[in-house]
Amino acid sequence: MPELPEVETVRRSLLPLIKNKQITAISTNWEKILINGLSTFQKEVVGAAVTTIDRRGKYLLIRLSNGETIISHLRMEGRYYVVADAHTPFDKHDHVTFTFQDGGQLRYRDLRKFGRMRLIHTGKEDSVPALAKMGPEPTPATFEEKTFAQKLKRHHKAIKSVLLDQTVVAGIGNIYADEVLWLSHLNPLQPADTLTKKEIHSLHDNIIKELDAAIAAGGTSAHTYVDAEGNRGSFQDALHVYDREGTPCDRCGTLIVKIKVGQRGTHYCPHCQPLHQRRRPA
Repeated sequence: MPELPEVETVRRSLLPLIKNKQITAISTNWEKILINGLSTFQKEVVGAAVTTIDRRGKYLLIRLSNGETIISHLRMEGRYYVVADAHTPFDKHDHVTFTFQDGGQLRYRDLRKFGRMRLIHTGKEDSVPALAKMGPEPTPATFEEKTFAQKLKRHHKAIKSVLLDQTVVAGIGNIYADEVLWLSHLNPLQPADTLTKKEIHSLHDNIIKELDAAIAAGGTSAHTYVDAEGNRGSFQDALHVYDREGTPCDRCGTLIVKIKVGQRGTHYCPHCQPLHQRRRPA
């Protein structure tokens, strides 16, 4: 599933391709993707122009000139791309098409059909439960270490699972959870409420730095991910543990292992990331 860096890269690559373009038609061959239904999208979207694209966590927020917003979640395999000519042959996995006044099209492709689009009034994003409950963006301006520490102290479950909880911090998925835990020398099974102040500080800072670095690299193309122009990211070349089971740790040479944490495949170094048996701090 695309995580924050990949979704941000899609946002940055897609915006110049569709900004200020007026939508003249919308069609789908898999209406389930459009949560409000095709007729509502046709009524509210046709005639409006794309003004900008924002992002919240792993969600794209496509802003329209008529005060509506399309909230889009790519899920596992979703991707957007633009064609200049509406006669360009479709791929069998293209499921939603926005036609523009200039004759071009924005097409949404999704092999698994898991992605979703929801239409809401701009400014009413909190009416969507996932957005209303979402934690802060992992930036220095919004991600406060003190608040982060307080949230960790409320959870006795594994720190890996807590990082995947989008109410704690927005945008982290399986890849970057593994990576920031390796950078912070933290075992993925370590109970969140047993982390020391020093460990929390390290984890907090590494989350910000790692996601920022991944955005700068265009995201991680570990599987099928590409941006709106079809370009692969390059951050997979900088990964230390994710999908590297059986290879030497970049720090100590111990072989990386893979386990399950909360039903999610998890990679870590048994030497650099020991599980500490400690009581929850008073």
